[in-house]
Formats: sequence, structure tokens, C-alpha cells
Amino acid sequence: MSSRIKIGLFGFGCVGQGLYHVLNKSTGFKADIKKIVVKNKNKKRDYAQELISFDKNDILENPEIDVVVELIDDAIEAYHIVKTALQKGKHVVTANKKMLALHLEELYELQKQYKVSLLYEGSACGSIPIIRTLEEYFDNEPLQKLSGIFNGTTNYILTKIINEKLSYQDALKEAQEKGFAESNPTNDVEGYDAKYKAVILALHAFGTIVKPDNVLNIGITGLAENDIEYASEKNYKIKLTPTITLTENNKLNILVIPQFIRNINQLFNVENEFNGVIVSGKFSGEQFLQGKGAGSFPTGAAVLSDISALSHGYKYEYKKHEQGNAPEFTNNVSLTIYLRYNQKKELKHFNFIDIAESYTALNFNYIVGKISLEELIKNKVLIKENKLFVAMVNDNIKPNTERVKKATESITEFA
Repeated sequence: MSSRIKIGLFGFGCVGQGLYHVLNKSTGFKADIKKIVVKNKNKKRDYAQELISFDKNDILENPEIDVVVELIDDAIEAYHIVKTALQKGKHVVTANKKMLALHLEELYELQKQYKVSLLYEGSACGSIPIIRTLEEYFDNEPLQKLSGIFNGTTNYILTKIINEKLSYQDALKEAQEKGFAESNPTNDVEGYDAKYKAVILALHAFGTIVKPDNVLNIGITGLAENDIEYASEKNYKIKLTPTITLTENNKLNILVIPQFIRNINQLFNVENEFNGVIVSGKFSGEQFLQGKGAGSFPTGAAVLSDISALSHGYKYEYKKHEQGNAPEFTNNVSLTIYLRYNQKKELKHFNFIDIAESYTALNFNYIVGKISLEELIKNKVLIKENKLFVAMVNDNIKPNTERVKKATESITEFA
């Protein structure tokens, strides 16, 4: 690569503009944006007008451009851009977590085939350098668990709802006004964004490539006032937490679900648009990383870091995947959940293994108990359509080897 990096940038929205500003103020290395390809010909742009193009070939067919930076919203178009750039021998930096998660295996192979680097630190957890940490620091240590708050938008909304007593709609509107949430927030609030990030991190933490469709994601749209009051009475906070767990039988599970956490958990005080990641190693124990997870500048800074790394010839080594003994993915696990339901007839769809606590009132009904993850997967549509709320009570995920005990009464008060 030449000493002065020449960049072709796809997309000039929130993150693209963040990168443009961060790059212009960086003193660490020299790089030029040669061309910016955008889609909307009618959108007014206040700067970089001389760099704007509407033809992707102005970047992909330009032999001067060393690095393609892909920062568009469309995962399908992003895939074609990234694939073509790699095939043409160009290094690529992207922050498109959906595109990456859906095509991880193919993109991994393309890097090897064409001897180029694909870097994507900006795709997971904003400004936290989690991918490079997993690649460099934990590359040879067996990990047991990786969990955290991977989505700054939902964390911001939950902070406003719980700490400031805002309604869900008001909290969402405020997040949108601050640029933390999109006009259509489904990917964030339903847990898809966090799921894509978890799939990406599972490859670097454990070496396992998992199809996103196999991972359950339950978001926060079903959250109601009674759920918040319950959590407060138990001294919990509610966080949307992806959890990647190596089970006792050496299988890997990924789950994205709200969780009740206590103040002993490092994530308890991670508020607003911040992300937090807990890495649990067999030898090093628990490590905690925190940083901004939403907004243009945190992601722009992560993308800039990747560009800087490329200037030094950096690439991901995927050591744990290359070793060929990555754990197999499974959903055959059990976990303890809180299920708030509306009507008794909804309960017939959920076969609990054990019930620790149950409560029934005129307008508030819940059960706390152990259930198989496959039961939740089976009832995902029911949970969403009926606005039930499910939260993990702890992250103690174990292989599901127990027989179901149907229980209709409270057994013990859950501690």
C-alpha cells in the first residue's frame, strides 16, 4: 500500500460525515478521501461537494484507490460493494454489522483468496476496540463468556424510561432527536442490531461462525410500567444484553434478551448511549470495557482506527477459527426468566421446567422460572404480538438436560 492512503468512501450519512471530520483532524497518519459515492442526488450537502459521485465504479474501478470504506445503510448493496472491492484486490473497512453477520463465512474466505484485509471494528460496540482486543489479547486464551450492552440506542431509551420516568415513545423521540436512533428503530429496539454484533464477536471470541437466523433476539418494545416497578422492588436494572456463552458441554450459545441485573454487575451503571462489554477468560478472569456506542463520532473513530491499522498492514488472523476446533452452536440450553403475561391462556404455550415465583392480579401477571431456550424460540411471535415481556433473571445458561415439570402454583419466593 502507498505511504499516503487513498480512500473511496461509500455513504455520507451520520457515520460517513463523522469519519470525514475525524479524519481531517487526525494527526496520526496521512490519508486522502479521493471520492465519496452517495445515492440521493437531491440531498443538500454543505461540504465535500467536489468529492461527491453517484457512480460506484468511480471507486471500484479506480486503480488509485487503496481502501474502500463502506458506510451505507443498505445491507444488500453493501454486500455487493464489499465483495466486489475484495475481488478487485482493495482493502475494505466497513461498519455494516447486518451485512457482515449475514455473510461472515464468505467474506472470511474472500480475504484469504484475494489476500486483502477486511476490517470492521466500527461494526460492534461503537468506540470500544472489542474486536481487536479479542484478536490480539485473547487470541490464545479460552474464553467462557462474552456479554454486555452492545446497542447504545436501546440503552439510552431504557435509561430515560427507568431513571427519568419517561414514556417509551418520549424516550425514543429524544434518542432520535440526538441522532442515537433511526427514524425506523426496529433493528435497535427489537434486538436485531445487538444480535448481528454478537454473531460477529462470536467468531473472534470463540472461532464459531453462526447464522443470525439461529439466534433468538427479544427486544424492549413489550416493556411496561409493571415490569419496571417489579425490577425496582428487586433492586434490578433492566438492560438489553447479548450473551455469548460456552456451556458446560463445550457448546456455544448466543442469546439477545433483556436482563435484570444487580449492582454487582459491571453493566449496572452503564447508562445512556454507552456500551459495555464483559469478557470472561479461563485464566485472566473477568475484564470490563466501556465506551460510547451510539452517534457519528464514536463509530467514525472506530472506522478511522481501522484505516490507521491498514496503513501498518494489519489484518484479522481469526486464530480460533483457523485452529479448526471451534465449539458447535446450540440452542439446547435452559435459563431462568421473568415472563409477564396478560391472560392465563397465554401460559399454556410455555412449558416451564421449574417455577420459582408466580403472581396473579387484575392487571399484572408474571412467572419467574427455568425454561428451555427452545420454548422461547417457539413462542417468539406470540411474545411480540401479545406484547408480553421476557427478561433473563441471571445469565446462568446451562445445557438443557432436565425434564419439564409443569407447575401451576408458586413454589418458593425467588431470591
